[in-house]
Amino acid sequence: MIFLADADVALPDRLMSRATVVVEGDRVIDVLPEAPARSPGDLHFDLRDHTIVPGFIDVHVHGVEGTDTLDGAGAIQRIAARLPRFGVTGFCPTSVACTPADLRGMLADVRAARFARPAGSSRVLPAHLESNFINPEYRGAQPLDCLRLPGGHGREGQFTGQEILAEIAAARPDVGIVTIAPEIDGALPLIRTLVAHGHRVSLGHSGATYEQALEGITAGARHATHLFNRMTPIAHRAPGLAGAVLEHDDVAAEIICDGVHVHPSMVRVAIAAKSPSRIMAITDGTAGAGLPPGSRAALGGRTITVREAAFLDDGTIAGSVLTMDRAFARLVSVLGQSLVDAATICSTTPARALGLQGFGVVAPGAVADLTVLGADATVTQTWIAGELAYSR
Repeated sequence: MIFLADADVALPDRLMSRATVVVEGDRVIDVLPEAPARSPGDLHFDLRDHTIVPGFIDVHVHGVEGTDTLDGAGAIQRIAARLPRFGVTGFCPTSVACTPADLRGMLADVRAARFARPAGSSRVLPAHLESNFINPEYRGAQPLDCLRLPGGHGREGQFTGQEILAEIAAARPDVGIVTIAPEIDGALPLIRTLVAHGHRVSLGHSGATYEQALEGITAGARHATHLFNRMTPIAHRAPGLAGAVLEHDDVAAEIICDGVHVHPSMVRVAIAAKSPSRIMAITDGTAGAGLPPGSRAALGGRTITVREAAFLDDGTIAGSVLTMDRAFARLVSVLGQSLVDAATICSTTPARALGLQGFGVVAPGAVADLTVLGADATVTQTWIAGELAYSR
C-alpha cells in the first residue's frame, strides 16, 4: 500500500487537516485522520505542509509546451506526457475548426493515445471539438475558411458540413464535447442528433440571443464553451447566451481563469450564480502554454506568439498560455475560493460533466488520480491510477 501522510486533504465537503490518503492498486481505500504504523513493503510519503486534491481535469486544451493537438500522429501522446507536471490527470484534446482530413487524423491520434497510455502520462479523454459549426462573427481565432453550416453543401472544391459530420460519426467513442452556435441554420436538429448519439453539446462562439440560447438548451445542450468569451455580452435588457447559461442549472460552464480572458470580478459572479458544482476551470491552453514570453508556436497550423495569452500575428487573442496548476492557484489566491471549492472547480465538476464515475474526488473507493500541491500551489506529485506519474 501507499500512504500519502500528514497532508491537508480536500475532501468533497471539507478540508481534512494532517490526514493520510491510503492507496492500494488504482484506488483510494481510505482517508485517515492520522498516519498508521508502517509495514514492510509499504510506500510512505511525508507530505506535511502539502495539500492533496483530486487530479485536475482539463476539458478544453489545445496543446502545451510546443505541441498542438493538430500537429499530426503522436501529438496527443506528447501532450499527455507533459501535462502531469501541471497536476493534470485527465484532459480532452481540443481542436479548432479544421478540414475533414485533419479532423480524421486528430481523432485517430486521440484513439491511439486513449488505449495506449504509457506510465507517466495523463489520461486522454474523448476529444472536445471546438467545431466547424459556429458563428463566423464570433469565431475569434477559429479559421473562417473552415466554418460550415451542418446541412450546407459548400462551394465547389470545398468540403461540406456533412463531411465533418461523417468524420464525427465514424469516431463517435472518441468525440466527447462538440461546441455549436445554436443560432446558425440547422443547429437545433444537429444538437438533438449529437445528444442522441451520446455526445455532450456545448454552446459557444455564438451571437445567440437569450431566446436562441434557451432553444439550444431545450434541444439538449448542457455545456458552455469558455463563458463570456466569444459570445454575446450580458445586458440588463438582453441577457444573451451568457445570461441563459448563468440562469440554467442544467448547464455547466467552462471559464478561463488566467486573468486575461475574464475579469476576476466576473469569474466571482459566475461562481456565485452557478456555484462551484456547475463551473469548471479550463485552460483553453495552446502550444504556447509552458513556453517563455516571446516564444512562437502553432494553433491549428497558424502561428501564435506567447505574451500574457496567445495571439495570432494580426493581434487576435488565440487561446491562453495558462496551465491548470496556475488556474487552481488563481482561484485560491486571487478569486478567494477555498481549497475545497477550487478543487471542485478544477476536478469534481469536469468529472461529473463528463460522466466519469469515481473520478474528481478524494474518497474511499475513488480512482487514485491525485495532485499533491506544495507552497503557492506548486505541483509536487501527480498520481494517476495509483502510480506516481510526476514528482518534482
